Amino acid sequence: MIEPNPKIFREYDIRGKADPDLTNGVVDGIGRAYASMLKAKGGHSVSLGRDVRLSSPRISDTLINALTSSGIQVMDIGTVPTPLLYYSLFTLPVDGGIMVTGSHNPSEDNGIKLAIGKETLYGTAIQEIREKIRAGRPSNGQPGPKGKVVTSPVRDAYIREITEKIGPLAPFKGRPVRVILDCGNGTAGLVAGDLFRAAGADIKILFETPDGRFPNHHPDPTVPENLRQLVHEVKGSGADVGIAFDGDTDRIGVVTEKGEILYGDQLMILFSAQVLAELPGSIIISEVKASKVLYDEIRKMGGKPLMWKAGHSLIKAKMKETGSPFAGEMSGHIFFADRYYGFDDALYAGLRLLELLVQKQSTLSELLEPVPKTYSTPEIRRDCPDSVKFRVVEAMKPLLLERGIPFNDIDGIRVEYPDGWGLVRASNTQPALVLRFEGLTAQRRDEIHKELLDLLSIAEDLV
Repeated sequence: MIEPNPKIFREYDIRGKADPDLTNGVVDGIGRAYASMLKAKGGHSVSLGRDVRLSSPRISDTLINALTSSGIQVMDIGTVPTPLLYYSLFTLPVDGGIMVTGSHNPSEDNGIKLAIGKETLYGTAIQEIREKIRAGRPSNGQPGPKGKVVTSPVRDAYIREITEKIGPLAPFKGRPVRVILDCGNGTAGLVAGDLFRAAGADIKILFETPDGRFPNHHPDPTVPENLRQLVHEVKGSGADVGIAFDGDTDRIGVVTEKGEILYGDQLMILFSAQVLAELPGSIIISEVKASKVLYDEIRKMGGKPLMWKAGHSLIKAKMKETGSPFAGEMSGHIFFADRYYGFDDALYAGLRLLELLVQKQSTLSELLEPVPKTYSTPEIRRDCPDSVKFRVVEAMKPLLLERGIPFNDIDGIRVEYPDGWGLVRASNTQPALVLRFEGLTAQRRDEIHKELLDLLSIAEDLV
């Protein structure tokens, strides 16, 4: 019987150290358990892609063997950004899909994202895979003929469809829009250059060559240090915008023409205006890390803001449930169902941003100028073991109640003040707590930060 590390089965994917967590035995069990779930729903074929990590070919090959041995037909789309795996669910004759990716985690990590139909698995479905492996019955004893593997590239079709959806970009201030792209040696480098050129952008690319060791900087655009070179290039070149991608290209980071870093909730304000102009009154979804200003601005624009739990699978499920045309997270996951398929795709979001600049003939700084100014921290990650992180958050609740401080606990703890807010939640992807603080002044932000950090320290001592 295989006893996989329980910590790798997270809320919306499977993720851990490539060695020793994702051994061939564990990966084989995951593949067979997934195959049994797919077959139980009447499925028999999947698309499969992988990122550029050094361990991804091994994990991918092991999954292919497990799937085909279970009678599943595999359409291998190769080494691709995660959005191309999602795209394949809508454009290939498959019943599900698997992406081998460690996303923005360290280079020695890896992971597996699973989908049945067009929806990524999360929550109890992920735990069901773990239980099947632990019980020694990942395949439910379902013998049958072996499946086949077919190479099924989708890259060219993806580029063609997106450029048709966006159309050739009109001139920006009488010339092509100028963009610096930072691919971070991740999967974006496999597609971004051809895609953005096909759309008519004038581009320069940093760190385009895929390299699973990520030698230049870690591919996580939420960390300002990782955008240092992009900021330098944008300011020095006179570019209109800088766009960065994470390791598997489902998250976007943006730098204005002045070299200022924008986060997902700021981008959402701009995109929401564009979507609501075409679809007035729509529900726009974000999550607990997003600024209060975002929700206020959506309301001002006639939209219906909805705060939901963080996580790409959870957001996509809520979009489908509510019919929302647009959603996003502070971390740079941006989801367009408006004119697109509703999954998180940083390449598509980047082109929608260029489209917006061209439509408005305004710089990013000019577009954001009317937005009320607040003072917020970036997303802060505080190391906390997986074994206690959720208990630490729970321990904060009675401390807040004792002090009469109201909070929202839809996903962690979000404390709302008249002049700011603060967040403490357990990360679903890392052994960490995620914190963010915002105030109408820098001083008030820092006061909220200190007050909640003091309570957090007490909670950590109690656990």
